[in-house]
Amino acid sequence: MSLEDFTTMLPQHLLPKRLLTELAGSAARSRSGGMTTGAIKRFIARYGVNMAEAANPDPVSYASFNDFFTRALKDGARPLATADWICPVDGAISAFGPIEKDQVHQAKGHGYSTHALVGGDADMAARYENGHFATLYLSPKDYHRIHMPCAGTLKRMVWVPGSLYSVNPATARALPGLFAKNERVVCEFDTPHGPFVLVLVGATIVGSMATTWHGVVNPPRRPEVTTWDYPSGEHVFAQGQEMGRFLLGSTVVMLWPKQGLRFNPDWAPARAIRLGEVMANRT
Repeated sequence: MSLEDFTTMLPQHLLPKRLLTELAGSAARSRSGGMTTGAIKRFIARYGVNMAEAANPDPVSYASFNDFFTRALKDGARPLATADWICPVDGAISAFGPIEKDQVHQAKGHGYSTHALVGGDADMAARYENGHFATLYLSPKDYHRIHMPCAGTLKRMVWVPGSLYSVNPATARALPGLFAKNERVVCEFDTPHGPFVLVLVGATIVGSMATTWHGVVNPPRRPEVTTWDYPSGEHVFAQGQEMGRFLLGSTVVMLWPKQGLRFNPDWAPARAIRLGEVMANRT
């Protein structure tokens, strides 16, 4: 480990990450009037949040920080491109490309297995061998709802317990297997293009993750992998429809099986992205 990586990771190894996350989640849920409004206004100023895009642009009207953080966008703020897969979030590209057998590239030579990412489900992992992946990072200023990159029907949701390291680019470069270490919610869909996985990855200070069909998945933070299977046709989504959200920021990882797939030629690591832009097309 380089000196830079060591100095990045040492505080994270020492900090009580779960306690800090639980305290942050409690604070974000609280409805404290002027204190809540003050925190929201400071956050907007600190991170340059564009409230003009919000369906409700008035910071004073949000009863809790979570209400503000998961704010909806106004109609038309994110038009959907014509593509087989559109970008599901606002954020920045961490990495994307082919899966090498079962290995997903993370950063700086680090990687992790699809088997570890999906919580040890060997059958699910096998469907994505030699497929493709994309990892997208949501910073604090970004819109934090997650939308469907294509139409699909939910098959399974898996809660995977884990750590709560930061998922910022510096940590991704320093900590091998980061996205398969942190707690996460794995969602697998059937789509017109075949199966597809979208993983919501937790992080330090991420109070909780939620899906539209289940509500808040964590807390509680279960000590073991927990799986929900859904009958075909119970949860059907259109392209661009909301499927989940982060309460405070994090990362999504997507997996595709082996098939002809061409990513947006304008995509590159660290490039800013917006919900609804072209992500990929079949070839």
